[in-house]
Amino acid sequence: MTAARAAAPLSPGTWVIHCDGSAWPNPGRMGLGAVLTGPDGTLQHQISEATTFTGCNNEAELRALMLALQWLAQQGIATSTPVHVFSDNSVLVEQLGGPPTAPIARLAVLFDEARRALQAFHHVRLQWIPRHRNGAADTLARAALGLAPKAALPPGHREKKKKRR
Repeated sequence: MTAARAAAPLSPGTWVIHCDGSAWPNPGRMGLGAVLTGPDGTLQHQISEATTFTGCNNEAELRALMLALQWLAQQGIATSTPVHVFSDNSVLVEQLGGPPTAPIARLAVLFDEARRALQAFHHVRLQWIPRHRNGAADTLARAALGLAPKAALPPGHREKKKKRR
């Protein structure tokens, strides 16, 4: 497994996963979203599921990835082709794409499960992408919770944080 921050060309025959998770409120109900694209560039599967239990946003992101990997494994893809995972969650990419760092203690077991799931694949590459490039997966995760898609912001613009009172 490798992690990458810069865009790099995909290897021929690569499956692509864009995954995202939402927790509303955070922590709260979790929505999981993923878009799986086949080696020919066509959409093969989408995931939009709500969990029956609560968790934080990082847990939702991780569970979305694990659902996508599970679907690929069920299709017999695990040992046959490379997989490139895109996520806008830096914690997920840092934890799973390189030497493990100290994870969020509550999520350590879940990160270990994800590492085992990733090891079943021939070659996996994880790459962080900005949130605005992960819109389809985010929309699926939010839809699982009955939430509307986030309004798109033009590149270079950031959402202003609300001040707490």
